[in-house]
Amino acid sequence: MKIKYYVIVVYLDNLRCFFKNCIITHYMKAATVIQLKKELETLNEDHLKQLCLRLARFKIENKELLTYLLFESEDEAFYIEGIKEQTDQLFEEINTKSYFYIKKSVRKILRLLKKYARYSNSKETEVELLIYYCYKLQTLKPSINNNLTLTNIYLKQIENIEKKIIKLHEDLQFDFREKLEQLNLKH
Repeated sequence: MKIKYYVIVVYLDNLRCFFKNCIITHYMKAATVIQLKKELETLNEDHLKQLCLRLARFKIENKELLTYLLFESEDEAFYIEGIKEQTDQLFEEINTKSYFYIKKSVRKILRLLKKYARYSNSKETEVELLIYYCYKLQTLKPSINNNLTLTNIYLKQIENIEKKIIKLHEDLQFDFREKLEQLNLKH
């Protein structure tokens, strides 16, 4: 009798795990962008507003993206200048007593710049911000040349800039290559 009871309990546990996994995978799978686009086209304006506001409540990045799209996307140059000012402030706040703290801060600033560039979805903005980031790295005291990790971060961003410049219009390529050459001359 105990063996039958044990087999039934194990069987029920296995079924519970199976259904639990089915439910989790069913609810966790997100719709594709195409599916979302088709569904959004069917909604009225008020419902779209409600969805946007609800998205803004859940994550700070959603709210930041919505802020960019509604208020800052019209004037990209002003947006870039605001990010540069924030970058200046963050570089001034870096604890320069140890390379450990410098590396942490530099990586944090880079993540922030990449996030802001993603909001813009413009390669020109991304290149402009990365060039400015590299310039700020070069002017950092103590010098990044005294630390291999910081030098590698700098060189990796220079590589990224070069890859992104190729994808831009010829006139923009020329302008950004000049700025990049100025960075390389200082390094």
